[in-house]
Amino acid sequence: MNETASLRARAEIDLAALRANVRVLRERAAGAQLMAVVKSDGYGHGAVPCARAAREAGATWLGTATPHEALALRAAGLDGRIMCWLWTPGGPWREAIEADLDVSVGGMWALREVVAAAGAAGRPARVQLKADTGLGRGGCQPADWPELVTEALAAEQAGRVRITGLWSHFACADEPGHPSIAAQLDVYRDMVAYAEKEGVEPEVRHLANSPATLTIPEAHFDLVRTGIAMYGISPAPELGTSTELGLRPVMTLAASVALVKDAPAGHGVSYGHHYRTSTGTTLGLIPVGYADGVPRHASGRGPVLVGGRRRTVAGRVAMDQFVVDLDGDRPEAGAEAVLFGPGDRGEPTAQDWAEAADTIAYEIVTRIGTRVPRVYVNGTADPTDPTDPTDPTDRTDPTGGGQQ
Repeated sequence: MNETASLRARAEIDLAALRANVRVLRERAAGAQLMAVVKSDGYGHGAVPCARAAREAGATWLGTATPHEALALRAAGLDGRIMCWLWTPGGPWREAIEADLDVSVGGMWALREVVAAAGAAGRPARVQLKADTGLGRGGCQPADWPELVTEALAAEQAGRVRITGLWSHFACADEPGHPSIAAQLDVYRDMVAYAEKEGVEPEVRHLANSPATLTIPEAHFDLVRTGIAMYGISPAPELGTSTELGLRPVMTLAASVALVKDAPAGHGVSYGHHYRTSTGTTLGLIPVGYADGVPRHASGRGPVLVGGRRRTVAGRVAMDQFVVDLDGDRPEAGAEAVLFGPGDRGEPTAQDWAEAADTIAYEIVTRIGTRVPRVYVNGTADPTDPTDPTDPTDRTDPTGGGQQ
């Protein structure tokens, strides 16, 4: 039993696995730079330690959704290129400019705000123009692209911005052969060609997310943006399992069994008594629930490894706890219950929980809450050894769920 066994629950984050995943993704996109996306606190893994590990493995860019996430990386001492893309009117444009962030602009209101902020800051903003090539979410529609490009170039000539990138995002890259993939590639190439013909000289052109990085080499361009794959999770079952893609899941979610007790046949379990014991049995209480990010939708279906055997959530997942039927087994209180991990020991994976909850594995890891401490292992790389040996005893156990 290791030093973390006394924790009610923990999310163990294997930074060596993350570094290895980054190297695999860099190989898959050879010739392109790699952006490590650490939005939403590093998909629940901890943005700062994961960003540092990704940098060690050769990621040249970091990416976040919100500017506040990007500013937090700067405040933690992370240098180099950082891009953020989810802006609303009145956002912290000046702070982003002064922190040397690359900011995304997908419409005229955003361009006007960033130009004004650059004037106030007394320095040009690094701006990446986002094209809506078919996702129908953020970005500039092709019909409005000439106006945005013209105004951005005028702002560049006035010394208010530097256009550093042209980018877009796929809608269905996780669905191999979907017709929108080729259509978006064509639209993106056309929009980039127009901007460059008008005089834009971008440092990077980028379209590929994790699934495109793995399966659409013609979409790699100058830079790929890897999010979920960096954390060792397959972007979609249709693309293959993590193992088949050469990736290793980074997070293992475990808890200490809080109680083991006998129950007679016909005993109701948890709210609503949606589960009743069929025979006399033993029940195990697992002290995590939907307040910790365990999906209530997986009630009666979520898999857990206890005592070397897979069990299933018995009845409803409650806010702080759920129950498993141990079929007469009697592990000691304090025994480990593994909800998900890489699968090496027969434990479930995040994908197993996604299927039990009718969702995607992205949501399973991202929703793990701040009550669950992140415990970092293999955090120190040896820069002199290309095989990246690490110190397996190196641990960080922040109490705030990965906020560093």
